[in-house]
Amino acid sequence: MTDLLATLQSLEVELHHPGVRCDAQRLEQLLHIDFHEVGRSGRKYDRATVMRFLAEQKTSPPVTSDHFAVQQLAPGVALLTYRSAHRRPDATLENHTLRSSVWVQVDAHWQLLYHQGTPAAQPW
Repeated sequence: MTDLLATLQSLEVELHHPGVRCDAQRLEQLLHIDFHEVGRSGRKYDRATVMRFLAEQKTSPPVTSDHFAVQQLAPGVALLTYRSAHRRPDATLENHTLRSSVWVQVDAHWQLLYHQGTPAAQPW
């Protein structure tokens, strides 16, 4: 389970990186064809909308994430949970969020099928 956690944590954190967020080819590899999400705003988004939004971003605030945990739901299906926040230039954190991602294995590669961000009740 430690290897699975390391793999999925690495892929999830890769999606936080501005270079990946703007690279349509890498996003196509990481986001399952049926990807959808419920954002921290409570709005629903499909794969095409997320890919278009990320491609249009010129910059994004640095993301701090921790407390990663994984639970295998079935062979080739895993739930990754963690918390994240945006780091301001003065190093303070804002937009504290609890996150859940469902990853599925497709042709020996992991792809993100579903993601949800929920505002945290209190900062950490």
